[in-house]
Parts: sequence; structure tokens; C-alpha cells
Amino acid sequence: MASKTNVNIVVAGLLAAMFIGALDATVVATATPHMIKDLHGETLFSWVFAVYTLTTCVATPIFGKLADLFGRKAVFAAGIGLFVLGSVLCGMAQSMTELIGFRALQGFGAGALAPVCFTIIGDLFTGKQRGKMMGVFSSVWSVAGLLGPLIGGYFVDQVSWRWIFYINVPIGLIALLLVVAFLHQPVERQAKKIDYLGALMFTVAFSALLYALLSGGSEHSWDSPVIMGLLPASAVFFMLFLWIEKRAEEPMIPLSIFRIRVLNITNISGFLTFSITTGLTVYAPIWIQSVLGNSATGSGLIAMPMSLAWPLASNVAGRLMYRVGAKASIVFGSLLVMAGSIWLIALQLDSPYVFWIGILVLVGFGMGFVATPSTVVVQSVVGWEQRGVANASSMLMRALGQTIGIAVFGTIYNQHVNAIGSKSELVAGMHAIFIVMSGIAIANLLTVLFLPKHRQGMAQQHSA
Repeated sequence: MASKTNVNIVVAGLLAAMFIGALDATVVATATPHMIKDLHGETLFSWVFAVYTLTTCVATPIFGKLADLFGRKAVFAAGIGLFVLGSVLCGMAQSMTELIGFRALQGFGAGALAPVCFTIIGDLFTGKQRGKMMGVFSSVWSVAGLLGPLIGGYFVDQVSWRWIFYINVPIGLIALLLVVAFLHQPVERQAKKIDYLGALMFTVAFSALLYALLSGGSEHSWDSPVIMGLLPASAVFFMLFLWIEKRAEEPMIPLSIFRIRVLNITNISGFLTFSITTGLTVYAPIWIQSVLGNSATGSGLIAMPMSLAWPLASNVAGRLMYRVGAKASIVFGSLLVMAGSIWLIALQLDSPYVFWIGILVLVGFGMGFVATPSTVVVQSVVGWEQRGVANASSMLMRALGQTIGIAVFGTIYNQHVNAIGSKSELVAGMHAIFIVMSGIAIANLLTVLFLPKHRQGMAQQHSA
């Protein structure tokens, strides 16, 4: 059993790793104009973000499985090593093409951070402690979301945009040192069989899908030969992946985990709810700036209520879920998300700014009660040998929800708004999106009602 001091040191290292992974998702946007000015390649710049998302999604389940096979420490070290190396190379990039390639490497390393960190926390803590720790770790994303624009703005204005990447190096090395030196977990010394073919099929299938989703409607029309070719190709490779997984001795994603009802429900819920929050993050500033006429700064600050409410609720949920039950917490959170989504439909041209604050507080608070108990439940319904894969599947579904949500919402928006976009068109386009969000929120509520009852859920968690 690890000493309390060692556990605290490891937790500090994991928090540092999570922080730079979360920070990178927000800090890069602040440097966009300066990167374009220095590196040119304006038409390629969207891929600085897209390729990071793509490689992170692909890497997440791969690292999750490797953590189960080779132990958490080795895979954490490999992931953060790749992330730091990618960060250094991004800071040294001399062209937009180079930056995109190095962001791909950085994103691949980032694919290890969240799933492996959460898996280690699941190993170190049990019961109520696990719920509390998940609340703390969920807060990291919100803190990074608040600090990202400030840190990015400082480096861009006072030093150089390259330092938004270099800052990851000292923090990443500290995290690596703390975890590698103080995390002690037994690793079986035996030959491991890696499912290379399954990993390859998965990578091709999801890369094709994500490329189609990220470029459809922008670089390529949805009915273009490129998109119409990528989508069926993705389906074919995904079927090949499933065929291989059924026969592999050590499958990358054991299909048996998808027979676990709780895991399936929480993954579907993650897919649905994270699509809503991503849509809000994108379209709330557009409404605030283009419809209400507020400044860019004012529209940029609109995410703060959700960023503050989410970690607050996460910490509350982590402490309450073992009293009231995971299902009660998740259902309560889903009700709040649904209420906030329905409120969106009621917005009018003259609706005050404060309405947005109320909506985002509702959704943020609801997400805290959904996401934290869901993560704890996922870790609790499988044993140690599958915890990495289970965590990775949850992270992947959330990321897919974000990516597919943006693609769907963007398509709906573009059908209503032309290049110039009058206020009435903007409102019509966003109301159409809000109606879809409300439908997603209702579907999520109906989904989580199928979670097992309080006693059944707690029995499963204590037996894990």
C-alpha cells in the first residue's frame, strides 16, 4: 500500500499533467493571429486545432489499453514524453506545415494524459475518496479554461507566441518526475501481446471519420467525393476492427466491456452531454457579440459562469454520490442540463445578457453532477486489468460527442446564415441549433434513467 505522502506527491504530478493538457486546449487560440503572421499558411491554420483533436481521439483508447498491459507508470511516462517533445517542436516550428505535424505528435501524447491520469486515481483511491478526487481533477479543466486566455495573452504580448508551447516543458518534466519516482504499482513480468492490427484498423477508421467531420462543410461540401468516400471507408475499417477484436488474443478494446450496461449508458450520456457543452462554448459568444452587440472581450468572458459552476458541482457531486447514489446525481445533473437547454429556445433578440449567465450556470452545474459520478462509475464496474480501457472508452465517447456535435451544429447553422448574416438569420440559425440541443438533452435524460438503482450501483462499485 502506498504511503499517504507518496500518494499526495503522485496526485500533484497528475494534476500538473492534466493542467498542461487542459491548458493547451485553450491557450493556443489566443496566439492565432501571431502564428499566422509569422508562419503564414492562413488556409491551413484550422488544422492546427483539428489535427490535435484527431490524434488525441485516436491515441486515447490505444494508451488506455497499453496502460492495462504494461502498467500505468510506463504509459504515463511515454505519453507525457511525447506531449513535451511535441510542445518543444511546436515552439520551434518554422512553417505552418511543420506546426501542424508537430501538433499531431503533441495531440498523440495528450491522448495518454486524461485516461491514464484518471486510471491511476481509480487505482489509488476507492469509494468516497475516489468521488472526491474526481471532483478535484474535473476542476483542473475549468481552471485551465479560465487561465488559458490570460496566460496565452501574456506570452503573446510580452514574450513570444512560441512560449505557449515551451511553458509545457518545465511543468511536464515536473509531472513526469513526481509520478515516475513516487508511483509504485506491481507490473507482471510476462510477455505481452499487442493488438497491432486492431490498433491500425481503429486508427484508419477513426482518422477517416474525424477528417470527414472536421473538414465537411468547410474545406469540402458534405456531398463532395472526398466526404462521400471517407464515411463509407470509415465504416468498412470499423467493421474490420470489430472482426479483429473478436478474434484477437489481447484485443485493443475488449468487446466484452460493451456488455456492461452501466458503461454503455454512461458512455452514451457522455457523448450527448459533451456535444451540448461544446455547442454552447462555440455559439454563446456568437450570440453575445453579434446579436447583443457586446465586445469581443465580453463575449469571451461568457464561458466563465459554466467554467466556475462545473468544478463547484463536481466537488459537491463527488461528496454526495455515495449518500444519494450515482444514479440520483446523474439524473439530477441531466435535469439541469435539460432545463438550461430548453431555456435556450426561449431566448429572443432582446433577451438580456443575464439570461445567458443563468443558462450557463445551469448547464455547468448540471455537467458537474453528470461527469464526475459517471467517471467514478466507469472505473468501478471493471477490474484493474480493464480500468484503462474503460476510462479510455469514456474519454473517446466524450471527444466524439464534441466533434460530431460541432459538425452537426455547424451544418445546421450554415443552412440558415449566409456569408453576411443579418441578426434575424443569426437568431434563426442558432434557434435551430438550440432546438437540437434540447432534443439531445431530453435524450440524455431518458438514457440515464436506465442506470441501475442506488443499491445496485453501490454494490457494483464496492465490489470493483
